[in-house]
Amino acid sequence: MPAIARPRIALVVALLAALALGTLLPGALAQGGSEPTAVRSALAQTSKVQGAHGRRMVLSRVVVEPGARLAPHHHLGTQISRVASGTLTYTVRQESALLQEGDAEKEPRFVRNIMAGQTARIHPGQWLVEQPSDIHEAANRGSTPVVIYLSTLLKAGAPPATPVTLP
Repeated sequence: MPAIARPRIALVVALLAALALGTLLPGALAQGGSEPTAVRSALAQTSKVQGAHGRRMVLSRVVVEPGARLAPHHHLGTQISRVASGTLTYTVRQESALLQEGDAEKEPRFVRNIMAGQTARIHPGQWLVEQPSDIHEAANRGSTPVVIYLSTLLKAGAPPATPVTLP
């Protein structure tokens, strides 16, 4: 190999190595480099809902990691959600959501009606009733995951949540 080609090959190899390190090193050293998320798991569902033709009933669990935010959205059907652990910061942007707590069959206690523009902290054992016209968002501002169980009566084929762009 000519003497001139060796320095060029060495230079190319060095540049490629520097590029690879520049690409890989920040990711390897990052402290949790990705954004916190909320993960929904469908636990059960049926499209055979008597008295609600064209609807699908879904039971889900959502885990909202510390620091995660749920963008403004609504559901194309009525939804009931109960916080099992953690504290959810919940804001209504349009309409309202009913907040209750306790055993639903043994004198549930009315906590408040969260109106548009209001924010509430939803604690374990509390539950929300949301209607399709209710636009809301949420966040986990705590240090432990928030676990929520949801039951939703959706229009057939509708997604679990429909994003909304606010003015």
